[in-house]
Amino acid sequence: MKPPSGPEEARRPASDIRVFASSCTLHGLGHVFGPGSLTPRRGLWAVAVLLSLAAFLYQVAERVRYYGEFHHETALDERESHQLTFPAVTLCNINPLRRSRLTPNDLHWAGPALLGLEPAEHAAFLRALGQPPTPPGFMPSPTFDMAQFYARAGHTLEDMLLDCRYRGQPCGPENFTTIFTRMGQCYTFNSGADGAELLTTPKGGAGNGLEVMLDVQEDEYLPVWKDVEDTLFEVGIRVQIHSQEEPPIIDQLGFGAAPSYQTFVSCQQQQLSFLPPPWGDCSSASLDPDFEPESADPLGSPSPSPGLSPPYSLMGCRLACETRYVARKCGCRMMHMPGGAPVCSPQQYKDCANPALDAMLRKDACTCPNPCASTRYAKELSMVRMPSRAATRYLARKYNRSEAYIAENVLVLDIFFEALNYETVEQKKAYEVSELLGDIGGQMGLFIGASLLTILEILDYLCEVFQDRVLGYFWNRKHSQRHSSTNLLQEGLGSHRNQVPHLSLGPRPPTPPCAVTRTLSASHRTCYLVTRL
Repeated sequence: MKPPSGPEEARRPASDIRVFASSCTLHGLGHVFGPGSLTPRRGLWAVAVLLSLAAFLYQVAERVRYYGEFHHETALDERESHQLTFPAVTLCNINPLRRSRLTPNDLHWAGPALLGLEPAEHAAFLRALGQPPTPPGFMPSPTFDMAQFYARAGHTLEDMLLDCRYRGQPCGPENFTTIFTRMGQCYTFNSGADGAELLTTPKGGAGNGLEVMLDVQEDEYLPVWKDVEDTLFEVGIRVQIHSQEEPPIIDQLGFGAAPSYQTFVSCQQQQLSFLPPPWGDCSSASLDPDFEPESADPLGSPSPSPGLSPPYSLMGCRLACETRYVARKCGCRMMHMPGGAPVCSPQQYKDCANPALDAMLRKDACTCPNPCASTRYAKELSMVRMPSRAATRYLARKYNRSEAYIAENVLVLDIFFEALNYETVEQKKAYEVSELLGDIGGQMGLFIGASLLTILEILDYLCEVFQDRVLGYFWNRKHSQRHSSTNLLQEGLGSHRNQVPHLSLGPRPPTPPCAVTRTLSASHRTCYLVTRL
């Protein structure tokens, strides 16, 4: 700040606006509050300062409003890596139950609900399965477990998996994890379950991923008895490629692999990153399908659980939402659903669970935000017919099957990365706090020529005004009252001394105590008391 010049400026207090204007770094203020009277030049400067200040405040309000809208932008980039984590691969046979594993007890419990069979049709259906009729005196079991039923009657990986290789090294059923989906019993490769180490690959291209040869076991497919909603007309394997944090929704998101073909699946990893509110709508709160707040909307977004749960994923949120809805409607859960509710019986499947879940999916009632960080895999599929005639004869001898069986039941699935690069899709804040401060500073310098230190000068001036005008007013008022009381007391005592020689030398009557007390306690009555004396 510039020091004041001249004797007149030196005599003015620091709270004087002219002193502040002459030393402030705010442009134009010294021309408005300079010495002398009001002139047209000073008026024009005042108008210019006010217009500049108004333009500055308008720009600041506009920038603050834009920042309050919390805009975001999406950046797409492609990056390279020395190695990539191989995805989880879930396989399901399209046929959920093997005909050779069904028993009269299964038909009694699950026939009406899962197969649409009436009790009178059980004998004919058993004949279609190639099994003997129900023995006389048959008594069904008192209870029936759906999960155990699908585990016993579903296709086993030991029977379906003819050959397995990962990056040229042999693998087997021990490298797969059993999981239940809406399609029945399925198997996941590289699931990372129970703390298993995730597999990686340092190369792209065919031969550097998972290659499996599968037998679809078409002769075990259930006969098409009635044309109902769940009747299956196709044959093959359903496949879903997903991250380890995401549960498979293979009945909705899986793709098919047909027998007599080799299917090549070229993958590219995509890493997605979204912003939380207020810039976006992502969520990272884990969910628990058993946790149900009392005021929750049955069709709304599931609430975060208070305990430990798996990492949040979009499919996990949908599955938790479906589980809560079915559990509330039916008092049980379907076997592929997580949680601690009891598994629905076959009759509950037919009467409540399946209709409720289908209606919920048609309405798309679950509202789940995107996860803040997720991984997905883009896929490109191509197929060639296999096996050749020579390969058919070789495989028939190797697996002790007929050539016709090999031609109709065997398929090969080859999953690999196209290259060791991955895409990133990232949401970023379109307007950061630093950009807001930079815009405000630029507008401040452009319109009023000020900076952060100028704001400190103004605050310092306001402190000086408060000290001189407000605190000084109260201090001067208190000091004047004390000074007037002292003068009155001194004048009263002086006049009393001047009157003493003119009094008689006789004894002076004693002064009443009340008079002395009143004289000392009330200074404005001093003259009255002294006059009486």
